[in-house]
Amino acid sequence: MYSTLSEVLAEKGATVYSVQSDATVQDAVMAMKAYNVGAMIVMEGNTPIGVFTERDLLVRVIAAGLDPNEVQVTNAMTRNFFAVKPSLSVREAMAIVTEKRCRHLPVFENGILLGMVSSGDLTKWVADDSQIEIQHLVNYITGKYPN
Repeated sequence: MYSTLSEVLAEKGATVYSVQSDATVQDAVMAMKAYNVGAMIVMEGNTPIGVFTERDLLVRVIAAGLDPNEVQVTNAMTRNFFAVKPSLSVREAMAIVTEKRCRHLPVFENGILLGMVSSGDLTKWVADDSQIEIQHLVNYITGKYPN
């Protein structure tokens, strides 16, 4: 059975960092630096309206020659972000990240933001699962089981 995103969030924590829609890009970047994250949810009040990522900063602000202190985060964020459910398997989420070329997936259930997983979280989870599976196979083949 494959692990689900709810299991990933239970292990990594469900803290989601956000910034209000009227914040500047500079405000968002400073918050991302402080929290050591590569993306933040952009909120309008209590409603998520977008995702602001390092890539958004690079492409929509820096490469465009705009001043991060002058641009509102709503003018640089990704509006049509891809959201997923906590019941989604880690492997399915990895396929989405690959296909959609995004690095962060907000996790929602019944319209409520539960957390966010990154491609790094997913890769770590798959690697850990694979290591456990390998150990089980080695034990089966060799007949050596832990006591």
